[in-house]
Formats: sequence, C-alpha cells, structure tokens
Amino acid sequence: MAARSIGSGTISFGLVSIPFKLYTATSAKSVSFNMLHAKCGSRMKQQYLCPVDNEIVDRKDMVKGFEHQRDSFVRFTEDELKSLEAARTNSLDLVEFVPLDTVDFLYVEKSYYLGPDKGGERAYRLLSESLQRTGRVAVGRYATRGKDNLVIVRPYKKGLVLHEVYYADEVRAFDEVETGGAFEFKQVEVELAEKLIAELAVAKFSPEKFKDEYAERVMAAVEKKVAGEEFVAQPEAPKAQIIDLLEALKRSVASVKKADNDAAAPPAEAPAAAEAPPPSESPGPKKAEPREKKSKKKAVV
Repeated sequence: MAARSIGSGTISFGLVSIPFKLYTATSAKSVSFNMLHAKCGSRMKQQYLCPVDNEIVDRKDMVKGFEHQRDSFVRFTEDELKSLEAARTNSLDLVEFVPLDTVDFLYVEKSYYLGPDKGGERAYRLLSESLQRTGRVAVGRYATRGKDNLVIVRPYKKGLVLHEVYYADEVRAFDEVETGGAFEFKQVEVELAEKLIAELAVAKFSPEKFKDEYAERVMAAVEKKVAGEEFVAQPEAPKAQIIDLLEALKRSVASVKKADNDAAAPPAEAPAAAEAPPPSESPGPKKAEPREKKSKKKAVV
C-alpha cells in the first residue's frame, strides 16, 4: 500500500521550485501503560488543580502564561499567540549547501521522507543526484505547526530525506560532561580491547537483527494475564562485578570466542537407531511380556 503524505509544500533555492510531499519516516512502537484505580480498575482522568483556590479548573477557564521570573507570569491570549506564529507558507527554503561530513547528527531531532509532488519529479531527482555526487546536504528553513524549523535535506537512496534539527542553543556542549583525566594503558589492554572490537565487528549496521525484547516480554505477560494464567515475576539475576579492566577484557574475548565456536560447531548426530532384524519367512508366535506382573512388582515397596 502506498504511503500517505502528511503534508506538502515547495522546496525553493535560487529560482528553482520543487513541489514536494512529506511522509512519516519513523513510528515508535514502545509499549505504554494507563493509570488505573487499584480499587475498581477504572482508567484515571487527569485534572488540573489550582493550589491557591484549592479547586479543579476546567480548560475553558485557563489562559497561557510565560514564566519570566520565578512564580511571575506574562499572560497571552490565543489571538496574541497566533500572531506570533511563523507564516504558514509551506515553503522549504534551502539557504546553503554544506559537506555532509561537517554535520553532527547529534543535532537531528526528527526525520521525514520527502517525495516529489505532481510536476516536480524531474527537478526532485536532479537535486537528489546532485547532492549525492557533490557529497553535500542542504540547510534550510521550513515553517510548520507555527514554528520556524531549522532543517537539513540530504540524499537518500533515489530520493531525499528531511531532518528537523535542533538550534545551536538547544544542544548542550559536550565540555559539560566529566570524562575523567588522562590515562596510560598497558599494551596488553590495548591489544585485547582492539581484539574484542575485531571479534564483534560486522560489515554494516543491520537494525532488523535487533528486537525490542522488553516489549516482547511485556506482550507475553499480557497474553498470559488475558488467558487467566499466573504471571510469576522472575528475580533479576545478580551480575558479577569485575573491577580489574584487564580481567574483564580477557573474559570478554574468551566468551565471544566460545559463542563463535558453539555457533560454528556442526550439530551433534543423533545416535543411529538399532536395525530391526529382517523378518523371517515364517515367523513363530512371539511370547508376550507379562505387563501386569511387572507393574505389580514395581508397586511393591
């Protein structure tokens, strides 16, 4: 089934205009829970309580406010907020083209597929292939949902992908993270670390190999409870802590090698069944085993 677009607009750079359609690229599938009343099992409803008047306030009696100082707010009406929104032009304006390797994808917030709209197929493909050949991506602005978004458009397969990205002041500096001092490592530690990486190295990232095991465990537990079966929570197995880095590396390399050997070992052959003797031309009557007698002997204590 063809994907359904969630928006449309026009890519503009220079005097070039490319009509496009916007498509969802990702869809989170994490499990979620509802809050229930433990007494009757009813789903709870969220309410807003005014702590000054000690009363529940309906949405129609609320206004929006911006906290400019602690516990001090500036009020805005809906009309005032609407007038501050970015113009809904549906125009994606590309303002510069930068080398792909200069983009830190820590800035990426959301991703969408871009497809050509009617009449824009040729220009769309030309932009995609030109970006691919030059190793560059486009930086632009896209006004949507009342917000002026900073975006990056990059070539992807035979088309384009749009990334909504954070502004610089929305990304914290890594310098704020404490990484410890400088360390000197033993040669054997360096060799074992590189060996462990080499043992676990694969040719490419294949996300289809991985599954959300937490979600699978939750759904299995749900099915058990729906079927009326008892779900017994398993205690978490204690993990052995290895303080020595060298010992941890040695054990890690050994465990990877063992797993590889187990996977590569041919399956053990099943023991050959004893061949039945060839039937004689005139088999005589076979004496039956006295089963009842044997069972009685087993019953004697």
